[in-house]
Amino acid sequence: MVARQWKPVVSRLERQRSSSLEIRRDDLRGPEVAALLREHLESVAEHSPPGSIHALDLDGLRAPSVTFWSVWAGSVLVGCGAIKEIDGRHGEVKSMRTASPHLRRGVATAMLEHILKVARQRGYRRISLETGSQDAFAPARALYARFGFVPCGPFADYVDDPNSVYMTLRLDA
Repeated sequence: MVARQWKPVVSRLERQRSSSLEIRRDDLRGPEVAALLREHLESVAEHSPPGSIHALDLDGLRAPSVTFWSVWAGSVLVGCGAIKEIDGRHGEVKSMRTASPHLRRGVATAMLEHILKVARQRGYRRISLETGSQDAFAPARALYARFGFVPCGPFADYVDDPNSVYMTLRLDA
């Protein structure tokens, strides 16, 4: 069987919504970014037991192996996302978050497209992620599946955890 190159299927409406978005590499010093990441960590903590929370805080996102971006609609922060380099051929999606008032407006789609573009530019052969197994994370899992991510086992330093879902996307197929 010949593997096909997967390309994201994005609706015309999502493209129109995301065309007014600006994705910026971010140094994580702005108060808006800190507030959005606080919202992210609080939401994860609300739905996941303490030993199963793998979201990075501000210091973790400032690590040299992590590149972080913020997503803006004009002067309004609407989302964020990051990529962590596991090694020269494998990256990890981290801290994908859409600000609550901007859900279902193409923010996450635009951020994930950007992360995948950067991963390909870096020559990664695969990009993986960890997200929650609880119902609150179902929209995130659906987004990743729509982009071609498939379930996989734990990777990098992760271990089997019933509260986690691990997904991966081959970029060299």
